[in-house]
Amino acid sequence: MLRQNQIAQVIDIQEATYKPSKGEILREQLQQIKNYPEYASIITGLRRVGKSTLLRQIAKSKQYKHTTYLNFDDIRLTNFETDDFNRLYKEIKDRESEELFFDEIQLVKGWEIFIHQLLREGYTVYISGSNATLLSVDLGTHLTGRNLQNELFPFSYTEFLTFEKMEASAASFQKYMLRGGIPEYLRTQEPLILSSLLDDVLIRDIAVNKGVSNVQSLRKLAIYLLTNIGKPYSANRLKSVCGVSSSTTVSDYISYMIDAYLVGSIGLYSNSLQVTARNPKKVYCYDTGLIASLSLSKTPDKGRLLENQVFIWLRHQYALNHIFYERGKGECDFVAVDTTNHPELLLQVCYELNDDNFQREMNGLTEAMQKYQLRVGFIITADVEDEFNTEAGKVNVVKAWKWMSGH
Repeated sequence: MLRQNQIAQVIDIQEATYKPSKGEILREQLQQIKNYPEYASIITGLRRVGKSTLLRQIAKSKQYKHTTYLNFDDIRLTNFETDDFNRLYKEIKDRESEELFFDEIQLVKGWEIFIHQLLREGYTVYISGSNATLLSVDLGTHLTGRNLQNELFPFSYTEFLTFEKMEASAASFQKYMLRGGIPEYLRTQEPLILSSLLDDVLIRDIAVNKGVSNVQSLRKLAIYLLTNIGKPYSANRLKSVCGVSSSTTVSDYISYMIDAYLVGSIGLYSNSLQVTARNPKKVYCYDTGLIASLSLSKTPDKGRLLENQVFIWLRHQYALNHIFYERGKGECDFVAVDTTNHPELLLQVCYELNDDNFQREMNGLTEAMQKYQLRVGFIITADVEDEFNTEAGKVNVVKAWKWMSGH
């Protein structure tokens, strides 16, 4: 339990440091964040991707004048309890606030009841959090139909270019693949930031919130997945990797990483949920800087990094459950489906298209094009362009840096 003056002091201190950072850029998602009366706007995403910055940019862009901001992931609020919401409410009233911004409020039991009360009274409410499930479970009780969900990811390639003051090119895309899009890391180039980010996700977002006691096994699994992106996996085969006896435990660990936006997992596309469920899945990371930092080689596998970047690009366009892979005689790396679950975009990824892999990559893509009656398919490469007319339709070979920068 906290005293009234303690809550007031934390609000004052946080708002004093809640200032624009050097080199801060406007996030692309800013224009997508909507707010309507009696609806809370929810923003979820990986730690340190800039959720607090986005909240500040929202307040500025909408010219809000009477705001209160409070980040609950603050050691001074460790003893914040449900009853303390009454003191916070009094503080909001005393400050004559109208627009409220809360970071990680889901850490406090009963938060959704408090938010529901604020919405009924006409307050404008924005909430950010680093765990999708913690928010969604609570939202399903008191805020069903009263929330607008948004996701924030690390910098896109175009945001990276703006931040680094670079032009779209093969060279700048190479840097983007290796550095990733975590703003704080890009500002400092300090590798410890990425390692501490991984620690925070595994310990604070997963071990603490989900009650995982075997942190060593959790870490082994995370590092294995992050160093084997794009490769098929099954929970049963991963038991020996992390030293647990149950495939259910492995599945739980992976689902926790997905909820914390550390990784995203995609399955084989099928109209049958059972077929998708029983086939191997593939995992990708939401930041290639993390992947590169874990590589034991001085030259990370750029083919895997490129494939992962295409996944990240897709996640900016599609929900995770709308992205799959295709496997027949050959394989197509990504199948994106529309709202009716019908394939609408086929992407094959190949870092360097050459005599050894050309036919394999082409066959996997055209097979999927014929199967789903799509007359256009794409092969994303590092720095090759071409165009082929096949029986299945047109295959466009495009450079990744042009594809992701809109050129």
